[in-house]
Amino acid sequence: MNAEGRIAVVTGAGSGIGRAVALALAGAGYRVALAGRRADALDETVRAAGKGDADLLPVVTDVGNDESVASLFGRVAERFGRLDLLFNNAGIGAPAIDLDELPVATLRAVIDTNLLGAFLCTQHAMRMMKAQQPRGGRIINNGSISAHAPRPNSAPYTATKHAITGLTKSTSLDGRKYDIACGQIDIGNAATEMTERMTGGVAQANGSTAVEPRMNVAHVASAVLYMASLPLDANVQFMTVMATKMPFVGRG
Repeated sequence: MNAEGRIAVVTGAGSGIGRAVALALAGAGYRVALAGRRADALDETVRAAGKGDADLLPVVTDVGNDESVASLFGRVAERFGRLDLLFNNAGIGAPAIDLDELPVATLRAVIDTNLLGAFLCTQHAMRMMKAQQPRGGRIINNGSISAHAPRPNSAPYTATKHAITGLTKSTSLDGRKYDIACGQIDIGNAATEMTERMTGGVAQANGSTAVEPRMNVAHVASAVLYMASLPLDANVQFMTVMATKMPFVGRG
C-alpha cells in the first residue's frame, strides 16, 4: 500500500492495539498523530516507530473532553494540513462486579471515554474531511467482540461497544455525501496488556473460569491497514478479527 503523504489520527496510541496500529500506519508511510492520556506512553510509541518528528505528532488528549479533542485536531490541521484516516480506538473497562453495584461515576467514565470520545473525535474529523481538498476520508471504529456479545459483569463496556455500532452506521450514512467512509473492526482477544489476565483464566458465562486463547496484536494492525488501504468508493463496513479458538462462536 502506498500511503506516502496520507495523514492519520490514532486514539489510545500509547499502548496495546492503538500503539500497534499507529506503528503499522507509520511503517506504511502515514504521518500519524498519536493521541493518548499519558505523554510518556506516547513518547514510547514514537521511539518504537523510529521515525522523525515530522512524521509523528504525539498529543496528550482526553477524548471525553471536547476542548481537548478540539486541541488535538487543531494541532493536526496546523502540522499536517489535512486528515485522511481516524482510528477511534481509545477505550476503558470497568471492574467486573454485579451491574447493580456499579458506581455511577464509573459508568460515566466508561461512557465518556468509549462513546463520547469516539463521537467527539468523529465530529472533528468529519469537519476537517468535509472542508479539505481533495474532500473526504475514512473513519475506523474499534467496536470489539463486545459489540456483539457480553462477558459476565461487563455492562458498561458492552453497552458502549454496542453503541459504537450505531455510531458506525450513522457515520457511514451521514458521511456518504461528503466522501467519508466509516467502518468498524471488532477485535477478540488480541495479545495486549489489557488481555494478559486471560492467560490465568477469566470468568465464563456458565460460571466457570477458563484460560482463553489470544492472537498476536499484529494481525489487528494488518486488518486495519487493509481497511485503510481501500479507495473511498469501497468500504469494509464491519470486520471481525479474533483468536480462532476463543469462546465466541457457538456455546463454548
